[in-house]
Amino acid sequence: MNKKIVLTFIIALIIGYFAGSNLGIFNRDKTEPPYTYNFQVSPELKGGGSAFSNVAKVVSPAVVNISTTKIVNRGVSPFSGLFDSPLDEFFGMPHFQRKFKENSLGSGVVVSPDGYIVTNYHVVEKAEEIKVTLFDKQEFTGKVVGSDPKSDIAIIKINAAKLPAIKWGNSDELEVGEFVLAFGNPFGLSHTVTMGIISALGRAKVGIADYEDFIQTDAAINPGNSGGPLVNIKGELIGINTAIFSKSGGYEGIGFAVPSNMANSIMSQLLKDGKVTRGWIGVGIQQVTPDLADKFGLKKPDGVLVTEVLDMSPAEKAGLKRGDIILEVGKRRVSDVETLKNIIAQSKVGSRISLKVLRDNKELEITVTVTERSQEKAEAEKGSGEYRSGYDGSFSGLTVMDLNADITKQLGLPRDAYGVVIESVEPGSVAEEAGLRKGDLIQELNRNRIADLKDFKKAVSHIREGDTVLLFIIRGENKFYVTFKVRP
Repeated sequence: MNKKIVLTFIIALIIGYFAGSNLGIFNRDKTEPPYTYNFQVSPELKGGGSAFSNVAKVVSPAVVNISTTKIVNRGVSPFSGLFDSPLDEFFGMPHFQRKFKENSLGSGVVVSPDGYIVTNYHVVEKAEEIKVTLFDKQEFTGKVVGSDPKSDIAIIKINAAKLPAIKWGNSDELEVGEFVLAFGNPFGLSHTVTMGIISALGRAKVGIADYEDFIQTDAAINPGNSGGPLVNIKGELIGINTAIFSKSGGYEGIGFAVPSNMANSIMSQLLKDGKVTRGWIGVGIQQVTPDLADKFGLKKPDGVLVTEVLDMSPAEKAGLKRGDIILEVGKRRVSDVETLKNIIAQSKVGSRISLKVLRDNKELEITVTVTERSQEKAEAEKGSGEYRSGYDGSFSGLTVMDLNADITKQLGLPRDAYGVVIESVEPGSVAEEAGLRKGDLIQELNRNRIADLKDFKKAVSHIREGDTVLLFIIRGENKFYVTFKVRP
C-alpha cells in the first residue's frame, strides 16, 4: 500500500513538472514560447524613468524660448471689414500695401555661459525684434551675430553671463535606434520635453536647406520646436531640431535635426570669420540610376556620376573626367549625390582628399586639393527660345537640329560649343518620359561624341528597337546624363 502511494506521488510530480514547463513555470530558457528576455539594459537607463528625468533637469535650463517680430507688407482693400469677399479680386477692387507686425515663436539652446545661442535661421529670418526668454523667465533682447541660410543655422547673442550651457555631443557617433529627447516650445508651450529614437541618419532631399544631412527622429517635434536641442541620454547636444514632415501641420512621427557637428562647425566659422567657407573641387554630379549603372558597366547603382569638370578647377588638375564614377571619398563610401556634396562642402579648404573612381571598369585613386567655393552656380534654367527647323528626322520622339550662331547665343553657350539641339519632343514619347525638353543640347550618345547632326545620324543608325540609349545633355547651366529604352 505504501509503495502504491509513493509511486502515485512520483507520477504526480512528473506530470506536474511537464505541465509546469508547458505553462512557462519552469525552464524559462527554452527556445520555444515563452522566450527568455536576456536583453541587457544600457547602464545609462538603469534606474528606469529617472534617467530621462535627470537629463531633462540638466538640459532644460539651457533651452530658451525665442519670439520674433517682423514687419510684412500685405495688400488690403479700402473696403476691408465692410465688403470683404473673394469677389473683391474678381471685380478688380483696388488693394493697397500696408505694413503689419507678424509674431512667431521658436526655440534655441545656450551653448556658452556668456550668452551665445544656437537656433534655426528660419526662426529669426528678417526679424525686427528678438526676445529671448530663459528657463527662469528672465527676458533678454537677442541679436543675430551670424547666420547661414544654406544649412538653416543662426547664432544669437544676449547680454548675459554665467548661463547654464549645454555640452556638445559627437553626432558622427550616432546610431539608428538610440534614445533621444527633443526640447523646445511647441505651440508656445514652453520647455516641453519629448522622447523618441533616431529613426535614420543622413537624410537629404527634404527641401529645407541647400546642405542637408539631417538626423531623422520620431521624438515629437511640432511648430515652435524649431531651433531647440535634440540630445542623447547623456544630455549632450547631438542636433538642432529644424523641421517636421507633416500633412496636417502637426506631429506625425517624422522630425529632422541638423547634426551637432555641422552646427558646431558653422558656429565656429561664423564667430571667427563672419562667414561659412565650404569646400569645392569643381565638378557637376548626378545620381546613378539602374539604367545608368548598366550603361557604365556597374552591377548595381553605386557611387556618383561626374557630369562636368570645370576648367582650371581642382578636379581638372587632379585628372577627373566626365563619365567618372566616384565610389569613395577618403575611404568613406559614397552612395548618393547629397553625401558627396556634404563631404566636399565640409572638407577644410587646402586639404587633400582621396577619391576612389571607376573609369572604364577600372578603379583609380585620385587625390584632389579642396579649394573655397567662391560663388554658387546659378540654378535657374535659361530660356530655350525659338529655333528654326533644320532637320526633319525623328528619333524616339525627339527632333534635333544643328547648332548655329543664333541658337548658341540664345542658349547662352560658349562660341566653341558643339552638339545638336532638341527642336521638339513628341508628347507621350519615350523622350518626353525621360525628361528631355526643347532646347536641350545633346553632346554625347552612348558615350560617343556628337559634334553635329552628321554624328548624331551616324550614332542613331546603330540603335535598334529595345536598346537603351545614353545621352549627355546640357540644359542651361545644368549638365547630366539621361537614359531611355527605344520603342517602335
